[in-house]
Amino acid sequence: MKKSILLLEDDYELAETLKELLELDDYQVTLVHNGNDAIDASYEKSYGIYIFDINVPDMSGIELLKSLRYADDKTPTIFISALVDLNSISEAFEVGGDDYLKKPFFPQELLIRVNAKFAQSKKSIEYKNLKYFPDTKELYNNDKIVSLGEVQECLCDVFMHNIGRVVDKTILMDCLTKPSDATLRVALNKFKHSTDLEIKNIRGVGYILEKS
Repeated sequence: MKKSILLLEDDYELAETLKELLELDDYQVTLVHNGNDAIDASYEKSYGIYIFDINVPDMSGIELLKSLRYADDKTPTIFISALVDLNSISEAFEVGGDDYLKKPFFPQELLIRVNAKFAQSKKSIEYKNLKYFPDTKELYNNDKIVSLGEVQECLCDVFMHNIGRVVDKTILMDCLTKPSDATLRVALNKFKHSTDLEIKNIRGVGYILEKS
């Protein structure tokens, strides 16, 4: 996971304090003050973590994350907010938030949580020029994220955990919404096209991603 952060905070003084603290710990921080700018920033590049305040101009941090999750953006997200009611906290996690920090807080506490989140995602499986992070289901090709649909994401997880081993066809069928031999062939072809992986068919047995 890249050590880059998108920080959405409309309190300018707090935003600059957090940005400075994170940058002192070698994080690259993109700072925005409203929901629309956060949307634009998230489309311009990929980030390792989002830090979103909830009550911000244009759209709330919760609405923002909901839109990003609908767009299949799985970037880990920490909410920071003065809202302490259970409904707000519950909604923040329901839309896909990973952590929630109530204001006021010590800036160092946010840094501790960010460091922990990045540490969780450092475990990766590397294969040739690909790097796969099982915890976040993210695949990178030469440090650029590869966009995978739900089926391809499932296939990727299976093959990256079974490099050099033949995977039974029935296991791969579990990745499909309407399993059939024809559908599996189509799904595998799309997956190979997206990742440039050479997956071989072992006739009558299954498929294998051979060791590099």
